[in-house]
Amino acid sequence: MAFSKEEIAQRIAKEIKDGYYVNLGIGIPTLVANYIPKGINIVLQSENGLLGMGPFPFEGEEDADLINAGKQTITTLPGSSIFDSAMSFGMIRAQKVDLTILGAMEVSENGDIANWKIPGKMVKGMGGAMDLVASAKNIIVAMQHINKAGESKLLPNCTLPLTGVKCIRKVVTELAVLDILTEGGFKLLERAPGVSVDFIKQSTLGRLVVEGEIPEMQLN
Repeated sequence: MAFSKEEIAQRIAKEIKDGYYVNLGIGIPTLVANYIPKGINIVLQSENGLLGMGPFPFEGEEDADLINAGKQTITTLPGSSIFDSAMSFGMIRAQKVDLTILGAMEVSENGDIANWKIPGKMVKGMGGAMDLVASAKNIIVAMQHINKAGESKLLPNCTLPLTGVKCIRKVVTELAVLDILTEGGFKLLERAPGVSVDFIKQSTLGRLVVEGEIPEMQLN
């Protein structure tokens, strides 16, 4: 079975290491805050000006003044710090963030990412994604492998306006975990439970490298 958005976030949370400063992008990445493994100490950074995000609040406990970059209500933790967006982007551009987790509309086999604009549709702006992909030490993309029409979103080349070039190294989708090779191509590392390698091949337009037995994704 393909993973849900929550399960994608839960799998990505396993990539977070103790001591990391982590930026969560809009969409599926914000769900990662709910699945931080026990026993590790990290700091979540939101580009609108916050260090120390906690999980989403329970219904009825929301504070409308506490929001993330996607305008979702959040919680803070002891030691949290709130500041302006200029300082936030100073942190990002100075490479103080260890890991960035972003959503995407398309990713290419060379590690290009398109996640800010669909031509013909109005957008409020590019947000902070271009700064993040230009500055982050490590970027993981959380996205859907195929769109509602069943078409692949992992491509030889992105068809939408690019956010960044050759900057993505790992992708986690509802079907698989994939590395992006330095010489180009998606390397299949794990597959969702019950999803066959052949189905992943059919769902990936970009070059897919499969070596040996591919284990199923584990969430625990």
